[in-house]
Amino acid sequence: MKNQVHDFATFPGSHSVGNENTGVRRVLGIDPGLASTGWGVIDCVQNRYRLVAYGVVETPAEWKHGDRLSAIFSRITAVIEEFRPTQAGMETLYFAKNQTSAMAVAEARGVVTLCLAQHCIELGEYTPLVIKQSVTGSTKADKTLVQNYVKLLLGLEVIPKPDHAADALAAALTHIQHSPF
Repeated sequence: MKNQVHDFATFPGSHSVGNENTGVRRVLGIDPGLASTGWGVIDCVQNRYRLVAYGVVETPAEWKHGDRLSAIFSRITAVIEEFRPTQAGMETLYFAKNQTSAMAVAEARGVVTLCLAQHCIELGEYTPLVIKQSVTGSTKADKTLVQNYVKLLLGLEVIPKPDHAADALAAALTHIQHSPF
């Protein structure tokens, strides 16, 4: 079921969003990565969700490493300043066989964590299994099932693309379920 717009604060980027008096929580979800960092913003009021915006920060492999991290920081800062979330949920780094890609993801996570801290945004970090369980009810859910549940929970007509954006929205939904208002 799609959410009714009149139950939410002015959309998008309202300064009153996240104010305890409105009852609206605005949560930023992050799926960190060096090549592609997904982000998604969700409003929640009385256990009902509404998609605000989502996207991906992409950094080409031919860019200098520092420039890629700087771009992630700048673009996530712009998202925060535009949409003004008060909380965030991010997927934790899971063990990877490829140490090079694991290090790159860890660096991207560090940049995003710094960005959130500088904006005084509460961060919840969740393992992939916790995100799967929170969104679908099963730790055995595959990526497609998680994306379909994101679509269903947010009342969307299509699955958010690219995948990293859908994963970020799943992280935001998980944070809403696991953190007190």
